[in-house]
Amino acid sequence: MSRSAPTTYLSGIHPLHALLLASTFPLFLGATLSDYAYSKNFHIQWSTFSSWLIAGGLVFAGLAFLCAIIGLFRAEHRRGLTLVYPLLLLVIWVLGFINALVHARDAWAMMPTGLILSIIVTVLTVAAIWIGFSRRTVGATS
Repeated sequence: MSRSAPTTYLSGIHPLHALLLASTFPLFLGATLSDYAYSKNFHIQWSTFSSWLIAGGLVFAGLAFLCAIIGLFRAEHRRGLTLVYPLLLLVIWVLGFINALVHARDAWAMMPTGLILSIIVTVLTVAAIWIGFSRRTVGATS
């Protein structure tokens, strides 16, 4: 007697998508740490570092968002987290863009808003990475 039941297994995301998604975290974390360093010693170079790291994070987050949209159309088994993940990446990109605009102001004028936005974007990036790498799909065994 043979029995077939659906099993739950981890379905990884495409390697390019994984690379783009994972690359956002060190860039946004670096921007947060640079903002923190600027808030402690007020060397303008730290705000410049933050601006460049945020710009790099926006590039990778935007490309990861495009991969998520493509993956959304290719999803075989739709679940609630399937829609949350691209929306979370979109929120990360929008808040990161606002953060880039805040960092474009004078170095002194970007505090404390720039640091707070950097922390929020970094925490949301961790949540997006968690959701992106833990998507489950259902498959059949024979």
